[in-house]
Amino acid sequence: MVKLFESIAFRGVELGNRIVVSPMGMYSADNGYVTPFHLVHYGKFAMGGAGLVFVEQTSVSRKGRITNGDPGLWEDGQIDGMRQIVHVIKSQGSKAAIQINHGGRKSSQQRAFRGNSHLTDRDIEMGEETWVPTGPSDVAFSDGFQTPIPLSKDGLTGVRDAFVATARRAVLAGFDVIELHMAHGYLLQSFLSPLANFRTDEYGGSLENRMRFPLEVTRAVRAALPSATPLFVRISATDWIDGGWEIEDSIVFSRKLKELGVDLVDCSTGGNLRAGSTNANLGRGPGYQVPFAERIRHEAAIATGAVGMIRTPDFAEKILQDGRADLIFMARQMLFDPFWALHAAEHFGLTGNFEKWPEQYAWWLAKWGGALRANGESLDGLERYREAAE
Repeated sequence: MVKLFESIAFRGVELGNRIVVSPMGMYSADNGYVTPFHLVHYGKFAMGGAGLVFVEQTSVSRKGRITNGDPGLWEDGQIDGMRQIVHVIKSQGSKAAIQINHGGRKSSQQRAFRGNSHLTDRDIEMGEETWVPTGPSDVAFSDGFQTPIPLSKDGLTGVRDAFVATARRAVLAGFDVIELHMAHGYLLQSFLSPLANFRTDEYGGSLENRMRFPLEVTRAVRAALPSATPLFVRISATDWIDGGWEIEDSIVFSRKLKELGVDLVDCSTGGNLRAGSTNANLGRGPGYQVPFAERIRHEAAIATGAVGMIRTPDFAEKILQDGRADLIFMARQMLFDPFWALHAAEHFGLTGNFEKWPEQYAWWLAKWGGALRANGESLDGLERYREAAE
């Protein structure tokens, strides 16, 4: 049995396989509203056979956006566009997920594909909005970022309630899975990390205090969701910086998340800085983040998702067979090959007559593929895809 194509259930949602399209910021929304680009973007991944397709980090408030191009669900009018995306994803047999987020001290920046820098006077003249971000403390993320305003206790309550309201709108839009973004230096992760949180009240200092607000948000969102709706959390398992958040902290935190009803921890890393620092301990390579998913899965006894340069079907399958994670999250490889899941099924010999492909495609491929096979040729193009991606 190929584990990559085994079904798996979380609460009332069953995924047809273990392949997940990670949330990837496209920064292409219009005033928080999704556009036709998003329908095409997400629809192709669902047609490509992934079991779960994530809509990118979606802001819980206008001033929680990372950029002016972030989608949002901070008002009811934004539900309909998301509902259309959900319909497209589900129409192709995938399940639909959404990651909800507050940018915190990394907010009010230019779109990544335009430089990911502070907005210039010219940007503002062209209609881009700028604002002062908020965070746990008045410490800028890095050079070129604004100094955030520390959130008051009333401000914390407002952010928590915004997450709850956004999660409820996501359910109304039809999403099967909700994920809280607690990684990459955004608001909730910045409360966790001693690189960003210098508070002296009950939300700063000790590990227990730094976990307090993210856990309050988790508890409130879990209570607002239907019992059958899974709740995932993406974390940065380590900051990759001495004196920052470490894997041991993530294990403690993941145990707390499980107690609150979280169903899976999506294990990324990094994305957080302090002035003058670099991710000095970071060494990228195929599967470089998988060990964190493995440790959390076993030591916190919670399902995990592995992410990070997982390119080939054989490698993805081995991660699952070795019990290192429960789901495989893929990002850039999916951009390169949106049909990665179907190519993986072909690689493992699971599509003898292309039955896993959309029927509109299958008959074309079967005719073409039969001729190739008759000549002893292979349809497995994954090695070519892998080499090109590297």
